[in-house]
Amino acid sequence: MGRVLYYLFPSPVTLADQSTYDARVVGFDQDKDVAVLRVDAPKDKLRPIPVGISADLLVGQKVYAIGNPFGLDHTLTTGVISGLRREISSAATGRPIQDVIQTDAAINPGNSGGPLLDSSGNLIGINTAIYSPSGASSGVGFSIPVDTVSGIVDQLVKFGKVTRPILGIKFAPDQSVEQLGVSGVLVLDAPATGPAGKAGLQPTKRDAYGRLILGDIITSVNGKKVANGSDLYRILDQCKVGDTVTVEVLRGDHKEKIPVILETKPDES
Repeated sequence: MGRVLYYLFPSPVTLADQSTYDARVVGFDQDKDVAVLRVDAPKDKLRPIPVGISADLLVGQKVYAIGNPFGLDHTLTTGVISGLRREISSAATGRPIQDVIQTDAAINPGNSGGPLLDSSGNLIGINTAIYSPSGASSGVGFSIPVDTVSGIVDQLVKFGKVTRPILGIKFAPDQSVEQLGVSGVLVLDAPATGPAGKAGLQPTKRDAYGRLILGDIITSVNGKKVANGSDLYRILDQCKVGDTVTVEVLRGDHKEKIPVILETKPDES
C-alpha cells in the first residue's frame, strides 16, 4: 500500500536489508491518494505489517510515523493524535478525503506513503499530507485512516480500480456560487449521455444574444443539504453505482426534485 504513483512501469523498491526488487502498480485511487504495488520479491523477503483499527482511535494517543524525509530512509518520528475526522482534499482530483487523522508527529516531504503506527506497532494510517506554508513540518500532518485504506486496497487488489458513483456533471467553483448569494452547487455542464443529463438536469448556457443563463443549482441529495462541492462528494461517497438518488435543484425561481440513477465514470465501465 502506498500513495498514488502516476506511472505504471516497473519501479525499484528497496527493502530493509537494502535488497532491491522491481515493483508494478496493481491499481491506484487518485480520489483517496492510495496505490497498491506488487513487489517481485521472494515471499520470505516480505514481512507484512500488522494492521490495526482506526475507528477507536483517541485524541492524545501516542503515534509513530516512518518515512523517507529528504532522502533519509527509515526515519522515525513520534507524536500524538491531534484531531480526528478531519477533511482534506486529494491533491490529484480535489475530491475531499473524510475522517482523516491529524497528528503532530513530524511529517516532511518523503514521509508521504509511510505508515502511521500505534504504540503496539499496528498500522493505523498512511501519511499523506502536511499543512505548512514552508513545505516543512509545522506540527500539522494528516494520515488516511487504515479502515478507509483497507476497503480501497481490497477493491484495487481484486479489480485494479475503485468504482465510485458519479452524477456526471461539471460544476462551478464554490466561490462563484457564493457571489450569486445562494447556497448549493451550480451545474455548468451535464452531458446528455451522463446520469444527470439523462435525468434532465439543466446546464449553464448562453442564449442567442450571448447572455448567460444559469443552470440548475443542486441544493440537496436524498434530503441531505448540499452547500458546496465537498458536500456533494461526501454524499456520493455513501452511495453505490446503480442507486437512484433524489436531487433537489433550484431552477430559476422554483425548486424541483429529480430522480437520478448514478453511474460509473466512463473509463470504469
